[in-house]
Amino acid sequence: TVEVTRTGYRADDTPSLHPLDGALNLPPEKYSLEVRRRVAIEATKGSFEEGIETLKTYTGAHIAKRQFEELVQRAAQDFEAFYEERQKAAVAEGQPGPILVLSIDGKGVVMRPEDLREETRRAAATREQTWTARLGGGGRLHAKRMAAVAAVYTVQRYVRTPEQILPVPGKPREVAVRPSPEEKRVWASLEQSSEKVIEEMFDEAAQRDPSGEKNWIALVDGNITQIEYLQKVAEERKIPLLLVVDLIHVAQYVWKAAQAFFPGQEREQDSWVRAHLLELLRGKASWVAAGIRRSATLRGMEAEKRQPADECADYLLKYSPYLHYDQALAAGFPIATGVVEGACRHLVQDRMNLTGARWSLSGAEAVLRLRALRSSNDFDAYWTFHESQEYARNHASQYANQRVPETVAPPARSARRNRKSGLKIVKKKAEE
Repeated sequence: TVEVTRTGYRADDTPSLHPLDGALNLPPEKYSLEVRRRVAIEATKGSFEEGIETLKTYTGAHIAKRQFEELVQRAAQDFEAFYEERQKAAVAEGQPGPILVLSIDGKGVVMRPEDLREETRRAAATREQTWTARLGGGGRLHAKRMAAVAAVYTVQRYVRTPEQILPVPGKPREVAVRPSPEEKRVWASLEQSSEKVIEEMFDEAAQRDPSGEKNWIALVDGNITQIEYLQKVAEERKIPLLLVVDLIHVAQYVWKAAQAFFPGQEREQDSWVRAHLLELLRGKASWVAAGIRRSATLRGMEAEKRQPADECADYLLKYSPYLHYDQALAAGFPIATGVVEGACRHLVQDRMNLTGARWSLSGAEAVLRLRALRSSNDFDAYWTFHESQEYARNHASQYANQRVPETVAPPARSARRNRKSGLKIVKKKAEE
């Protein structure tokens, strides 16, 4: 701990003001902003306990767990303000890439009972408290709150044919350089609803396309509620939006149908799946669905055995308006949700479900924000912004004209020869 004697200004019934605190941008707590920054980084990597031990080992800073979590929350408090400023800059600077991609998904996080959503909390309260419920497969039933995970990025066109997506087995695949996502931003929220996150996605995307020249595409996993809300917001904002269901999700249904038609015959399954996926990539979802039903009927399959085939056909018909892969490929659009799927895994699964802990809402939201900043390569820029916001909150706002007076230079060396130093180093007491 460093103790400094500094000049303060006070009046009756008002707190003292210390300009040197402003010059050093000291936070209100005893931990410096550099300690807070390191806490923020460690909190995104692993458990709070591991972060505490790491800081103790490499910096000598002793931080109790409660204070560690409080520092994490303070570190993340300017997340929304930071991106509001970034969006304004995006309008001025413009964004590369003719295609603007929006994608949303969800991932569950185990929460403390008081921080579950209302309907989940009611279901958890009515669940029978038996040994089976507590220790068996339903041990965490009704214990999760869904985090809405979003991604917005631009990308260059990448025109392909169905045959390039699914080449003939055994033949050399055409090697082409796939364009990478540009200016990618990913984030997740437990506090906000998926509807609110979708609106934020549109706000983020709109700032990247102020002139309306880009092609907008939304990649989804088939959540009908999200699809309907995406359409609603696009219509309200008069944005031509192409909605596409992730090809990988569709392929899973096709594979299950193939297993029903050719149980235990891997080669036949592979050939059948490729043929039907090629037709889907050509934009023939309804035709494929009808063919699957007809094939099951001609084979005389019993209801139970043909169920995967019927489910596949139902799925294709239900989502046929969002399976125009032919249009997407011809326009050079992506057709898979790999970016947001990766965000679900990296932002949420790899950290929030790492230790088996039950999270508080405020603590989990702060960690998700900090992980999002690091995943989007925005952490360093954010921290500069955060420090400036801390200066404005804790110091500039206390003075007239939002200006902290300059600190007085120390007296000349000869004048302070016989004076005691105002700076001393004291041994830090252990945290209670």
